[in-house]
Amino acid sequence: MTPKQLDECVLKAQNGDTDSFAKIYDQFVDRIYKYVFFRVGREDALDLTEAVFLKVWENIKSYKTGRQYLSSWIYRIAHNAVVDHYRMSKQTVELTTNIPDEKQETNPIVLTERKLSQESLVKAISKLKKKYQQVIVLKYVNELDNKEIAKIMNKTEGGMRILKFRALKALRQIMEEMDVRY
Repeated sequence: MTPKQLDECVLKAQNGDTDSFAKIYDQFVDRIYKYVFFRVGREDALDLTEAVFLKVWENIKSYKTGRQYLSSWIYRIAHNAVVDHYRMSKQTVELTTNIPDEKQETNPIVLTERKLSQESLVKAISKLKKKYQQVIVLKYVNELDNKEIAKIMNKTEGGMRILKFRALKALRQIMEEMDVRY
């Protein structure tokens, strides 16, 4: 969906058009689920994703088209939901790799090697500071561009690039300590 089509859907959704909101939901639900999943784990990811989109629906009228990316606005809501989740639960969750991916191969050797690599990577990511985890997940799992990540994290693009560099450096060090080489 182009930015113009997305803005049209937002304007219609702001006037109560549920079909237009469904299009927005379909556009972002998988990415938001992955973001939430990597932050809170499988058990709470679906409920939290649902809560994010409920909040988006409740607040869609406050969104101003053209002033910011819709995705940044939705990711900010998701980020705040994750923060609230941790604030309420006061627990830590280990990251997992059980996200369904339709693009995976069916070769058992490749699948096993990939699973071992993913498990090591997820374990290493879970040892990072929360802000480093967030930038890694947004950039490499959700494949967002630097400008969008900067808006989501309330940083300048330069500050976000520095944060990403530090996160990757810390991740590399953790993986070396785990004796994992890439």
